[in-house]
Amino acid sequence: MKLINFFFLAVSILLPMKSYSQDIPLTLEDLIPGGKTYNKYRAEMPRQMQWYGDKLTYVKGDSILIAPNTDKEKVQTLLTLQDFNTEVGLNDMQQPRSLNYVQFLSPSSNEIMIFSPEKIYLYNFVTKKMTGSFNSYEKMASHDFSDKSNNLAYTIDNNLYIQTPGGKEYAVTNDSDKGIVNGQSVHHNEFGINKGTFWSPQGNLLAFYRMDETMVTDYPLVDISARIAKLKDIKYPMAGMKSHHVTVGVFNPATEQTVFLKTGTPKEKYLTNIAWSPDEKSIYIAEVNRGQDTCIMKSYDVATGRLLNTLFTEVNSKYVEPENPVLFLKNDPGKFLWQSERDGYNHLYLYDTTGKLLKQITSGYWDVTSVIGFDEKGENLFYISTEGSPIERHIYRINLKNGKKEKLSKESGVHYATLSASGKYICDRYTSQNNAGEVAVTDIKSNNTHVFYTAKNPYRNVQLPEIILGTLKANDGITDLYYRIVKPLNFDPNKKYPVVVYVYGGPHSQMVDNSWMGQARGWDIYMAEKGYIVFTLDNRGTSNRGIEFENITHRRLGVIETQDQMTGVDYLKSLPYVDSERIGVHGWSYGGFMTLNLMLRHPETFKVGVAGGPVTDWKYYEVMYGERYMDKPQENPDGYKESSMVDRAGDLKGRLLLIHGDEDPTVVMQQSLQFINSAIKKGTHPDFFVYPGHGHNMIGRDRIHLHEHITRYFDDFLK
Repeated sequence: MKLINFFFLAVSILLPMKSYSQDIPLTLEDLIPGGKTYNKYRAEMPRQMQWYGDKLTYVKGDSILIAPNTDKEKVQTLLTLQDFNTEVGLNDMQQPRSLNYVQFLSPSSNEIMIFSPEKIYLYNFVTKKMTGSFNSYEKMASHDFSDKSNNLAYTIDNNLYIQTPGGKEYAVTNDSDKGIVNGQSVHHNEFGINKGTFWSPQGNLLAFYRMDETMVTDYPLVDISARIAKLKDIKYPMAGMKSHHVTVGVFNPATEQTVFLKTGTPKEKYLTNIAWSPDEKSIYIAEVNRGQDTCIMKSYDVATGRLLNTLFTEVNSKYVEPENPVLFLKNDPGKFLWQSERDGYNHLYLYDTTGKLLKQITSGYWDVTSVIGFDEKGENLFYISTEGSPIERHIYRINLKNGKKEKLSKESGVHYATLSASGKYICDRYTSQNNAGEVAVTDIKSNNTHVFYTAKNPYRNVQLPEIILGTLKANDGITDLYYRIVKPLNFDPNKKYPVVVYVYGGPHSQMVDNSWMGQARGWDIYMAEKGYIVFTLDNRGTSNRGIEFENITHRRLGVIETQDQMTGVDYLKSLPYVDSERIGVHGWSYGGFMTLNLMLRHPETFKVGVAGGPVTDWKYYEVMYGERYMDKPQENPDGYKESSMVDRAGDLKGRLLLIHGDEDPTVVMQQSLQFINSAIKKGTHPDFFVYPGHGHNMIGRDRIHLHEHITRYFDDFLK
């Protein structure tokens, strides 16, 4: 798909030249999360937007407001914190201090959950009465509320519990072994998994994950905050090693009994995309083998746990990655939708509950990125896709019977949407490169849209650098690669500027799109203020461009990605204002891995690099992600060798800084230490900086220090 031509002619954020306020220059305190003035330069959008019936609500200050659906309506107040505190008669210690944590139970409910330090309250804002409350504990996590039964599921440490609004508490599990985890996300949050509990449609039953990690080797992290450092073991199955075993339990609060689904052997597999049937009698699971090349859709009987049906199987020679559960049609419980990349792009397929494929609903050289829901009769489906452009997201309605399709989003950019309870309205939140954000309500029947909120440009009093988006052809001569250039402030085309390539480059990422400022980060703006060009390119291997665009890197991570990044570097070198002798690179996590690839595969090009939390050898990375993209080390020894940066440590010529959190549970610090050990043996001299007490990312005030440290390194050795 090609982008509209005008988009690439002069898409920029070059504000008119004039006299600006004392806001210049912007500092890291202004631009980095954790900075004292960071919020000043964030585009302010309505918070916690949720549907109540066909009324769109949001939180502003200490009030819940109702947004207008048309230009003839006005903003109304649904509830204020003061009203709540007054009406329920709580003492000062019990009262919530803000509405920062408020949750509508469902679009069709009159109740909301309001969180305070000691209690979680259920409040009916129609009757203006409190309808229940739950005890809130310090270690309470993974809250999952059923708006049908009004029961609250949660975890404390490794066990799962349920509370009723009347205060009764059930211990769903009682495992004393810390190697057994209940009710939490499993498989290291791969396959779209982001929680561990699943209420049935009517709230009568609770499905939950049980993960047995006792067979996984303990991996040591060290907490140095104590006078005598403490050992903090985690479970970290590395590629090719023993992995955990997962099962699915179903708890019945009425009988206080649990039935485990008989998912059988082998036990080392991935149970993903859990979904309930509308009648609460069965559970659907997408089962992925450890090799991750086969996905089998199965249904299980809830009462007995036995396998009911094997509905269909999907196989890919590289890998499969189901990320969305089946979605039953609104008024037809005998049919469901399934998302699959089987034709090369993520599309929607209609099945019946016997596993018969009825038809493909969407098709084309683009991805469905999310499904929004159905209209009131269940005849039309709403979804978001990249159909218009790989770097935009738009909202569509499609008739499930005749396939007639209509685009509902009006403005260019990246759109997100939620559907009202009746399916009559859509809340459309979107930004584009020059649009800091808008919120609109679309009447689906008429397709009329009312923009009720427009965010102010937080940089309106500041002169910003120019930001340009564009495309290059990959070395295959066919594939478009999207890039972003942030030019130095007060750019002079007659000067020569140093360049920092900011890279990520891994799966499930897209660093360049037509959202606010083209996704340029605060540090990009800061470096441009200091006289650097900052360049970012989405190479093959990244997302939202179809499965072949992503899986071309399979079994040899870093190779194709580096080729594409060098296509970008060759373009930079062709620009008369780029100093080709002063090119640096920086990235974090997969971007740290890519920083090493560029520094070590092309030492003649890159003078300086900063690799944060880098993977240096994939055999030290975890099973789920590592084996999907590289297979096991024993199955792909040549690929692991080709992708190992540890083996290439002797190729270092420029200045390289590695940064790592000493308690990183994602990319363990062993990765950086192995690289440094190899560099010592091979006679090269990387620099190393550790953030004590931090995991995979630095947070809070230390994040400012991190960016100061990165900037100083480029100032010292590149500028």
